[in-house]
Amino acid sequence: MKKINLTITGCLGRMGQQLVKNSKKEKKFKIFSLTEYKNINKKINGIKLQQNTEKAFKKTDVIIDFTIPKCTLEVLKIASKLKKRVVIGTTGFTKKEEGLIKSYSKKIPILKAGNMSLGINLLMYLTEITSKVLANKYQSKILEVHHKHKKDYPSGTALMLGRGIAKGRNKEFYNIIGKKFLNKKDFPYGNKINFNSFRKGEIIGEHEVLFSSGKEIIKLNHEAFDRALYSEGALAAAKWLIKKRPGLYSMRDLMNFK
Repeated sequence: MKKINLTITGCLGRMGQQLVKNSKKEKKFKIFSLTEYKNINKKINGIKLQQNTEKAFKKTDVIIDFTIPKCTLEVLKIASKLKKRVVIGTTGFTKKEEGLIKSYSKKIPILKAGNMSLGINLLMYLTEITSKVLANKYQSKILEVHHKHKKDYPSGTALMLGRGIAKGRNKEFYNIIGKKFLNKKDFPYGNKINFNSFRKGEIIGEHEVLFSSGKEIIKLNHEAFDRALYSEGALAAAKWLIKKRPGLYSMRDLMNFK
């Protein structure tokens, strides 16, 4: 059985370390290279860390990237030149950066997800269905909680769920983004989607989508207890992406949701 050569960028980050750990258990993969944004003279499992260069990516089959937007775009530029597949778990992209990712996907297969968890992607699917059924009769808001080390807010997952609400309403997501709160005890529903983010402790991730008519409240939620959820999902995405043509894919495509 031919193994898939894998590159993990941001390998010293929380998700990077988890990916290294989980990929060792997966017989389908062989870690070809490990990279960090800054040059660090260090080895992991006998593999010397490199920066994101053509040399680091040249003989890999697929790159998994959980870093920061600036780094991800650097990775995509090189991957596009070398025709390498990329799984993106990075969050916090601007609308312009999202456009750049879409343009790169015309040249190479890219799977991008704000969250790689099976449960979260099912939650997004349910959010979209609920939003479609309720239409504009209900106001909405999204609550998310993450560990104190997470810098961006709202989380990529919260924004992904917001896209589910927008798609259900048949609206352009950026046109119905409401207010973004941080560590606010309570926050309002709105005709636009309001977000509230908490950063505390070492919480892996909690997300809740709420709809209200003023007479009733509908809640859809998900709580993660183990970061391995995300790395396992990313590795499944990498295996799936190997046989795909250039395009921008999501976990929804992998899970075959209609």
